[in-house]
Amino acid sequence: MNTAGARGVRGTALVAIGGNALVLDGEAGSVDLQVQRAAQFAETIAELVKDGWSVVVTHGNGPQVGFILRRGELVAPDATVEGLPALPLWLAVADSQGGIGHMLTVAIDSALLRSGLSTQAVTVLTHAEVDRSDPAFLRPTKPIGGQMTTDTARHRATEEGWAIVETDPGHFRRVVASPMPHHIVESAAINSLLSDGSVVIAAGGGGIPVVRDETGWHPIDAVIDKDRASALLASQIHIDTLVLVTGVDQVYVDFNTPDARALGQVGIDELRTHLEAGQFPAGSMGPKIQSAIDFVENGGSRAIITSLGCLHQAIAGEAGTQVSRPTAPKSTAPKSTSPSSTAPTTTPQTKPVTHH
Repeated sequence: MNTAGARGVRGTALVAIGGNALVLDGEAGSVDLQVQRAAQFAETIAELVKDGWSVVVTHGNGPQVGFILRRGELVAPDATVEGLPALPLWLAVADSQGGIGHMLTVAIDSALLRSGLSTQAVTVLTHAEVDRSDPAFLRPTKPIGGQMTTDTARHRATEEGWAIVETDPGHFRRVVASPMPHHIVESAAINSLLSDGSVVIAAGGGGIPVVRDETGWHPIDAVIDKDRASALLASQIHIDTLVLVTGVDQVYVDFNTPDARALGQVGIDELRTHLEAGQFPAGSMGPKIQSAIDFVENGGSRAIITSLGCLHQAIAGEAGTQVSRPTAPKSTAPKSTSPSSTAPTTTPQTKPVTHH
């Protein structure tokens, strides 16, 4: 089967995975393990292509960009002697795009080859435009790197000036600025590659952050939320289905309580109500929920939030939390003025939202 040269018959999908899909929380970040997990993920992407989908893949980089920065900090005392340049955060983001993009490209190409498909994966070094005056630069919130114990976190904050948050009881991570993306610079090129039949890997780590002035674009230190960037890219290139992969099969309200309830088919109005009620914390599910709402509000057909294991079923509409605009009730047919008409006037019914 050769899918090159045209959009998939099933439509277009952007699949966003986190950096922790390759490095699990608490792991040391073995490259061999990341390669293995990339290969497992690639099999799912190959299945989607075989089923007729055109696919864009985006990925996070939280653990990886933290590792890259830490390596630079560890050699910093010898940097002057060795002539090593300082490593700014934006360059660490670019490094992570290249490294993760390489692993995913090789894995997806190999999976496509085993499936008998001539489609190939292409990684696009991607920049995301942000506003220099974004208040996020004054309030670091984006976790990067691995988890730390209380003692290690205290040392890093005191001795090295890190901003630290407690992500779970007794577990801490470094946080950096995470401004809102306003434009994906390479979106037209990404769209062209997708239209030509490639599986496109783009907007890694939310994109390399840049600001723009009258002379052009300039890099700035930050790590952009990959779900926000994914929703923005999906809207810019008119993707049909946005899939935000997370650690749970579905979104829950009252999560981790006896009243926990999974959301199956849900409209953006209901989802926004839950978000405003504080059901989805800003440090975990909140950005995914807001990204799903934004994508659908901006014209996307549907957004899906699900786990990696349920991804294929979820795209088929059989799993995950499926987010869409409420279906407008059909207009009531006007009464016929003909005396011979016997057709009854019906009241339109709206299908209730169900939860699975």
